[in-house]
Amino acid sequence: MIEFIQQVKYRNETLFYYGLLCLVLSVVFILLTKFSNTQVYGVNAWYKPFKFAFSTFLFAWAMAWYCYYLPNFNINLFNWSVIILLGFEIFYIAFQAGKGQLSHYNISTPVYAALYSMMALAASLVNLYTFYVGLLFFKNSFPTLPNYYVWAIRLSIIIFVVFSFEGFAMGSRLNHSVGALNDNSNWFIIGWSKTVGDLRVSHFIGMHALQVLPILSYYVLKNTKLTVCISVVYGLLALLTLIQALKGKPLIRSKNAPNEIIHKMD
Repeated sequence: MIEFIQQVKYRNETLFYYGLLCLVLSVVFILLTKFSNTQVYGVNAWYKPFKFAFSTFLFAWAMAWYCYYLPNFNINLFNWSVIILLGFEIFYIAFQAGKGQLSHYNISTPVYAALYSMMALAASLVNLYTFYVGLLFFKNSFPTLPNYYVWAIRLSIIIFVVFSFEGFAMGSRLNHSVGALNDNSNWFIIGWSKTVGDLRVSHFIGMHALQVLPILSYYVLKNTKLTVCISVVYGLLALLTLIQALKGKPLIRSKNAPNEIIHKMD
């Protein structure tokens, strides 16, 4: 683990420290859940900034690792695009959490609507830039890397981008639930609904292909065809959970959950 951390720092010192900052922030946010009773839609308000900060930490270190392989890539432009755009998202989400108000789906005032749109734009720009990185992995050859590992990186980026943009399915509805209004369940930290469809499930699975598939391919599969097959299965898993959510069905239904649940806005 120490060698891996040293390698991330060597490959991209800027994203290394940014990811480390996000990790520290995620620890701060999770600790705040123990000292604050502020809630949004029935869950502690600080869980949301925790999830976004920790997810950004994982994204920053993963891209620091992968972009190192690209020849003639403007890494400084990519770094600062990620830092500024995702940094804005984390700051605004944490700011709203501190006030006990929504960051996402909040169009209650013109200012909040504009900031929500800016978050959507920031996420879209990062996704498009990541998609461009994925294209570079298809365009270039990497003779010093195992072919199966390269394909894992390529396919993981594609799956990541597709299911990152799946976030617009939630944004357009101003709701991450199908069958209720932003339902959350007491399911550890992730809070996925146990009563209705939850669009966050496929969003989560698809986005973390970026870490899962290359690690699985490099350390376990070690085969190009097997890597491609597992990547397709992984993508189908994310797609199936999306279809399941759109049908109003939770990933795991609570035994005490009613067939239909409707929540009113706080």
